[in-house]
Amino acid sequence: MHPALWISKTGLDAMQTDISIISNNLANASTIGYKKSRAVFEDLLYQNIRQPGTQSSQNTTLPSGLMVGTGVKMTGTQKSFNQGTLQVTDNALDLAINGRGFFEILLPDGTSAYSRNGQFALDDTGQMVTGGSGYVMQPAITIPNDATSVTIGNDGAVSVTQSGASAPTIVGNIQLVDFVNPLGLQPTGENLYLETGSSGTPTTGNPGLSGLGALLSGALESSNVSVVEELVGLIESQRAYEMNAKVISAVDDMLSYVNQAL
Repeated sequence: MHPALWISKTGLDAMQTDISIISNNLANASTIGYKKSRAVFEDLLYQNIRQPGTQSSQNTTLPSGLMVGTGVKMTGTQKSFNQGTLQVTDNALDLAINGRGFFEILLPDGTSAYSRNGQFALDDTGQMVTGGSGYVMQPAITIPNDATSVTIGNDGAVSVTQSGASAPTIVGNIQLVDFVNPLGLQPTGENLYLETGSSGTPTTGNPGLSGLGALLSGALESSNVSVVEELVGLIESQRAYEMNAKVISAVDDMLSYVNQAL
């Protein structure tokens, strides 16, 4: 079998997966707190036919070798945690992180997940929970039933004004979590990430301190997907896919010609 067929086949597989990643980015262009992904490629093993530096005569060596590549493979996907655009919502329970950090979310199985999605709401007990799945924020914040207004400061302090009270009361403090290597977090859907051995252990702190971002109440962080950039990447991947398919077609024509001529 002609090696170019297998080399082009690896290119088709890689570009097809790349297009899937781009399509997922575009599908989440309006998802609050979503961070875009990109594909990471590397070339495959080489057939070392002639080693560089081999003696070509008694007194001379070859300046270059003869090594034939065997294709490409996708080795992983990387998340980009660049800041997304901040959208003002005027909802006191909508929170945006301006800088590094994640919200810690308690899952039903008792483990922790982490998110940049600050769309929070209250459950039937007054606890702040994620707006989509109703998972409790950590540390838990409970808003009294008789609260007439809620204010969340840039440092995470949550204060409420209760009916008949003359001054606001602090009911809790929202903290953020950060990782040495956020790229090592495992996305699981629902705008959540899980800790892995590559991400490092989480460190908790108050917003605005120790390198953590400040909290903005009444705002949300939009997706950091650039639609124009993704469409340009889609065109590049599509053309690369077409070129690999063209190589397969060309090799097929060559083999067909040999079969007919011999």
